[in-house]
Amino acid sequence: MSLAIEEAYKAAAIGEVPIGAIIVYKDEVIAQAYNLRETTQNATTHAELLAIQEACAKIGSWRLEETTIYVTLEPCPMCAGAILQSRIPRVVYGAKDAKAGCVDSLYHLLNDNRFNHTCEVTEGIMAETCGDLLTQFFRELRAKKKNQKRN
Repeated sequence: MSLAIEEAYKAAAIGEVPIGAIIVYKDEVIAQAYNLRETTQNATTHAELLAIQEACAKIGSWRLEETTIYVTLEPCPMCAGAILQSRIPRVVYGAKDAKAGCVDSLYHLLNDNRFNHTCEVTEGIMAETCGDLLTQFFRELRAKKKNQKRN
């Protein structure tokens, strides 16, 4: 999770929502990414999706069996869907996302037996650090916007 947090800091440094993800295959990090939605102006450039694309390219398959994805924030519905579609068997995440989380908070997409694939989920790993990173980012963003309105 520490490596995913490092990725999240990279996102924050360029003004992106600080979410990072890494994918591990047979004890080796094969992909790492952070959010790039603002940079690319593309709604699909979430950390998880970018990491999945990199991992698929590295392995040479869309099936990411025998991998684990570590992400600093509970995946949204789009990312949870991509995790299912890429057959990632294990998901580890930090902070819960009460507004968009679809692993435990709003829905349980990764453990819905109606899909042909489910995931082992571990939640709350370094949750305080992951959550504080997001809280601080949005606090600073609100302060900047407030200052801009004053000027």
